[in-house]
Amino acid sequence: MIKTLSSKALSIIKKMQQNEITESVIYEEIAKFAKGEENKKTLLRLAAEEKAHYEIWKKYTDTDLKPQKGKVFKYKLIARILGFTFAVKLMENGEEDAQKEYDILKDEVEESIWIRQQEEEHESALLEMLDEERLQYVGSMVLGMNDALVELTGSLAGFTFAMQNTRLIALSGLIMGISATFSMASSEFLAAKSEGRNDAFKSCCYTGVAYLITVALLIMPYLLMGNSRYMTALFTMIAVVVLIIAGFTYYISVAKGEKFRPRFLEMTLISVGVAVVSFFVGVLAKYFLGVEL
Repeated sequence: MIKTLSSKALSIIKKMQQNEITESVIYEEIAKFAKGEENKKTLLRLAAEEKAHYEIWKKYTDTDLKPQKGKVFKYKLIARILGFTFAVKLMENGEEDAQKEYDILKDEVEESIWIRQQEEEHESALLEMLDEERLQYVGSMVLGMNDALVELTGSLAGFTFAMQNTRLIALSGLIMGISATFSMASSEFLAAKSEGRNDAFKSCCYTGVAYLITVALLIMPYLLMGNSRYMTALFTMIAVVVLIIAGFTYYISVAKGEKFRPRFLEMTLISVGVAVVSFFVGVLAKYFLGVEL
């Protein structure tokens, strides 16, 4: 027999019941297109556990609830674009505030202790079993992106004062960026080959694509602004650098469980620091060489 619960406890249980059925459906939907049989099995096990938790909460509410279609669509879209590992870990990270609610429930619902323990231990262990290809090549992507950020940010900053013309700066940056993309990708290919890896080509593709995308984003401000607005383009480019670092660092921190702040500050300080130094190198080079463009 289910004992009578307080209105606060019942409200919390209904909220958790809603979350459990929604997340169960999300896991099932993502499992349909996730690559790898083991990944599919893991996602379906997670879905089954969420459904079991839903059934437990249902005993207390005596109510059938439907999954939240908006939330299901949101995480399916995230999984398609950014990968299923990122999507499910992002979803689970959003439940960290539930600890206070479980603390409220434990005095009235003993099963809440077991459910919370299973979610913290078993589900966390299952999430760590997910093996997504794109995350295997995060190192290659970081290598390409970091090199592009440091090298191109510095070069564009130096070009900005030396040339003082957005079209010339963009042209120089584009030529250098494309050349550096092929150089970086080929270096990664040769390094992987020398290590005896069978995925050398795929690794170099991830590195090259990350580098090329970064190049395009950094040059974009110079292409979109008028010839005389080179300083505005410079500051916009630096803002883009910070946004790229923040976005990629956030992705890694969620998908691989790493801390966001230290990595973000380190990469930002290096990239912006190189840009500042390179800008003054451009100033000095133009002054001492007496070049006018």
